[in-house]
Amino acid sequence: MFDIVLYQPEIPPNTGNLIRLAANTGCRLHLVEPLGFDLSDKQVARAGLDYHDMACVRVHPDWDAVQAELAGRRWFALTTKGGRSYATIDFKIDDVLLFGPESRGLPPDILAQFDLDHRLRLPMLPGSRSMNLSNAVSVTVFEAWRQNGFAGGV
Repeated sequence: MFDIVLYQPEIPPNTGNLIRLAANTGCRLHLVEPLGFDLSDKQVARAGLDYHDMACVRVHPDWDAVQAELAGRRWFALTTKGGRSYATIDFKIDDVLLFGPESRGLPPDILAQFDLDHRLRLPMLPGSRSMNLSNAVSVTVFEAWRQNGFAGGV
């Protein structure tokens, strides 16, 4: 299934929501430190409900570590600076979906590692700045999963 990478997430309830999403879709969730919270934060637990034990969550000390673990895979960076809509991609079941921190998005040095075809955006109305992180991840994951026949789902 897909791997979701959150680069330096900042808001506990977003990560909690995504733990629940990972548990319900079979995705693996990777968190790249530093995190803006402690995983034992009650807001993470509240948002994730009782799904923490059913989700595959890995914490990586830095960007290099997560890249090494997921080397050889096809990566997409989701960004408001993306030149291509996520809806134009034919997602594969082992794709990696990268999302940046809520307050600033992915830093320029990381975005520079992705060519324009691998920098994706979610369409929004003119003048909109960004989507909520957990919503953006959910939209992307469900489109990718739909394209793959909701493999493993019921």
